Amino acid sequence: MKAVIGKQLDGGKWHLGEGTSWERRSPATGDPVWVGQWSSFGQLDQAIAEAQSAFGGWAESHLEDRMTFCRAFAQYVHQHQSELAHLIAIETGKPLWEARTEAAAVQSKVDNSIDALLHRRWTTTGPSGDYMAVTRFRPHGVLLVLGPFNLPAHLPGAHIVPALLAGNTVVFKPSEHTPATGQWLASAWQHAGLPPGVLNMVHGSSEIGQQAVADERIAGVLFTGSYQVGVQIHRTLAGRPEKLLALELGGNNPLVVHRTSDFRRAAITAVMSAYITSGQRCTCARRLIVTGREDFEKLSCELLQLIPKIKVGLPLDEIEPFMGPLIHGEAASRMLTAQNQLLAVPGCHSLITMQTSECCPAMLTPGLMEIPETAVIPDCEHFGPLLLMQCAEDLEHATEIANRTKFGLAAGFLGDSVDDFHFFLHRVRAGIVNWNRQTTGASGRLPFGGIGQSGNHHPSGYFAADYCSYPVASLESHDMSEASRLLPGLDFGA
Repeated sequence: MKAVIGKQLDGGKWHLGEGTSWERRSPATGDPVWVGQWSSFGQLDQAIAEAQSAFGGWAESHLEDRMTFCRAFAQYVHQHQSELAHLIAIETGKPLWEARTEAAAVQSKVDNSIDALLHRRWTTTGPSGDYMAVTRFRPHGVLLVLGPFNLPAHLPGAHIVPALLAGNTVVFKPSEHTPATGQWLASAWQHAGLPPGVLNMVHGSSEIGQQAVADERIAGVLFTGSYQVGVQIHRTLAGRPEKLLALELGGNNPLVVHRTSDFRRAAITAVMSAYITSGQRCTCARRLIVTGREDFEKLSCELLQLIPKIKVGLPLDEIEPFMGPLIHGEAASRMLTAQNQLLAVPGCHSLITMQTSECCPAMLTPGLMEIPETAVIPDCEHFGPLLLMQCAEDLEHATEIANRTKFGLAAGFLGDSVDDFHFFLHRVRAGIVNWNRQTTGASGRLPFGGIGQSGNHHPSGYFAADYCSYPVASLESHDMSEASRLLPGLDFGA
């Protein structure tokens, strides 16, 4: 494919960047995908100014009109779904089949967001004595959306769509690793007829992002990404409680297997949980915890048969792979380093060693490692295809191991008994807890977020509507008759 010429969008107009030159190459082919310059600080200033200028008119527009623009965006995505999927696959390295599912999710996000707004943030009115008690919802202002690379179309849209529906204007900065996909999204909104300045887009590295976060005109920051970057944003906003901050920061997610009658299906579910998107989803299972040594051996035997059969390849291969490359070669190198560090821990050993694929330096084969229960291992999110397998004595012990993390995004339970699942459900610390299903692949009809180092209690998904507006409480009356009923101590005479 021909490389996208990098541009930024502000006030409905496209401009070449004026900052540092940048070239994004496909991790699969090495070919340029996006070529241009990042936005300068001056261009960022202009983008924020355009969003601020457009806010008043957009906030006061009719909700039906905002819904119409969002539905037109969904229709455009539907009509160009193949084009978007192909771009995602080339730029991220994920298989084309998976890129298609992401493109479909971008479209479906609109209807889900409209439904969430109508059910969760709708004006309510009721009597309160002689008054009417009314709750309305107002937009915050200019919201900054910082997009991730792993789902570069769907996850930014999970912020942008509800933000626009609520009446906010947006400044969007895609990940520097997926600028072409971000630019495609901005163009799609323009094709949908969105008024100038309502959505603006800048390109850049963390410096542009930090500058935008600190800007006085930004009313809120919506971020999906790593814990480390989330902490940086939080520090930038220290002492600024007036600014909204919604963070989704990944996880060190456990998948517990207890008293299952189908180890084959459990193994398949573990594979889907750990290795989809080459392990580059925040909900991927990182730790597989099995109760009882006998069941541990049964499950590991199934995994040792299944994992070598996983097809690893390039995104546009004629026989589609399950896994493609990581986002870049450095990410693959970091994963191999993490594997070596874990192998240096006493008692840890590889059941299947993660290795670099011959066809691409950014591509890794899936790895499986056994970790003794007593081993002290880092509590971090290894963003790649490595699954750590541990044995527990019983369900209580397995749950205790599952909770040995400061993260709390996703957890899964595989087992036959609903009572066992409820035991786990009420004790594990996580915002997403699945039963007999992979940890990955959230529903657009449910909240998406976690506790601990996985976020700051502003779940996205269906609940994104909540942080995109604030409530306004009103006691209302058509006259001031109640003022004539004076309280003790008030006597104003005749």
